[in-house]
Amino acid sequence: MSALSRRHFFSAAAGLVAVAAAPRVVFAQAPAATPAAAPAAAGPFTLPPLPYAFNALEPHIDAKTMEIHHGRHHAAYVNNLNTLAKTNAQLGTSKVTDILGNLNALNDDIKFGVRNNLGGHANHTMFWEIMAPGGGKPEGEVLAAIDKDLGGLEKFQNDFNAAGGRQFGSGWVFVTVAKDGKLAIETRPNQDSPIMDGKRALLGNDVWEHAYYLNYQNRRADYLKAWWNTVNWTKIAERYAAAKAGTLGV
Repeated sequence: MSALSRRHFFSAAAGLVAVAAAPRVVFAQAPAATPAAAPAAAGPFTLPPLPYAFNALEPHIDAKTMEIHHGRHHAAYVNNLNTLAKTNAQLGTSKVTDILGNLNALNDDIKFGVRNNLGGHANHTMFWEIMAPGGGKPEGEVLAAIDKDLGGLEKFQNDFNAAGGRQFGSGWVFVTVAKDGKLAIETRPNQDSPIMDGKRALLGNDVWEHAYYLNYQNRRADYLKAWWNTVNWTKIAERYAAAKAGTLGV
């Protein structure tokens, strides 16, 4: 998505600091036996709703993984950000891209929490947006850029999967896009975002184990291959156009 509301931008930096204490958020699609969620921390950040049902990406990503990933992990980033914002009001009034792009301007006592939680919120907000049932194929300018910069679709997907497989431990594999439209495959550890390096992500895949372990266990390579069936190339084309126009947010 090319632009998010300020509330969405800042809703998700609550991840690494709070995974252990992540609140349980219950949605309509969750089983009735799921315990009631703890009240979300009030503040300027909100959890963006999924644009599809939890089971919409099956069999490639199972419903339980989507429920936990979105409703607990991403929700934890949001809640932790709201907690940070209670004593650091500037977090709720600045653009997420400005904050992540200038982390050294933050006080040391909040820098780590903002890096992990705001990075996690930005990454996951992008992640939900660039997936959809049915997948599809790249077309037009996006396909032309893949051919030009990444050696064609098959080579690009193989190289992307290989990079995601090599990422040690937790992290992400991204396709970054420059304002001139040039593409590159890059990885980041933990919840780091290309925004922290002054770049933008055209798309990215989460290779934290919580993104795939229930269905794939240690078979990350199988998850990476299957994930392409969920990619929303229509949304990615919108992001590509926004990047070239200089309006792409997270």
